[in-house]
Amino acid sequence: MAKQVVPETERRRRRPTRQGTVLSEKLIVRTALRMLREHGSTGLTARRLGAALGADPSTLYRYFAGLDDLTRAIGEELMGRALDTWTATGEWRSDLRALGRAVHASYLADPQAAVLTASRVTGRPREIAVDETILGILRGAGFPDADAVVVYHAFIDLTLAFAALDAGTLALTDEARAADEEMWRSTYAELPAGTHPHIAATARLLAGRMNHSAYPVVLDTLLNSAAEQLAWAHARRHPDPADT
Repeated sequence: MAKQVVPETERRRRRPTRQGTVLSEKLIVRTALRMLREHGSTGLTARRLGAALGADPSTLYRYFAGLDDLTRAIGEELMGRALDTWTATGEWRSDLRALGRAVHASYLADPQAAVLTASRVTGRPREIAVDETILGILRGAGFPDADAVVVYHAFIDLTLAFAALDAGTLALTDEARAADEEMWRSTYAELPAGTHPHIAATARLLAGRMNHSAYPVVLDTLLNSAAEQLAWAHARRHPDPADT
């Protein structure tokens, strides 16, 4: 059974830690992010977190129901950072493009945390604010609700999928990542045209492109498709009299 999380008002009456720090959810999340950067996902434990905070490991359970609850809070922090760096312009495609890239960049800034949280649904306020913003952009642009939900689903899953994929590469050791990147030159570029004519013909282009994220290209493809969908929806609602 999950432990009872202590209400916020009671947490604030806690004495400072051995290091003289007053604990808070935000401090614990930021310390957990540092633990992930330094030790990877397997290094995030209540014992290690308590040591970093100068507190007993059980203190964590006054703020979170457990490590899984903390994981959700970490995902919430990454979403919130993205929203904080984003500014609306009123043009729906530009706004969605900028928000998607802000989310992608926020996750890649903490790749170990991204790998851990990109597939999670936190249900927390900042994540909900991002979802509300995306749906508001789409509905404000004129998408019917059913279409808005389809585009929202594709948009957020695409963004988080690429965040997880690209973060997974960044989370590798430097040696492993360099070896993977070099593969396009050391192996693919050396394949003979007689057996692999299509790879041989495009080897130079592959080597120049495959070590970069495809997210911007795929995001624009999605937004272009959504724009066509919006135009069709508008045509259905406002048919041209000449066509009747």
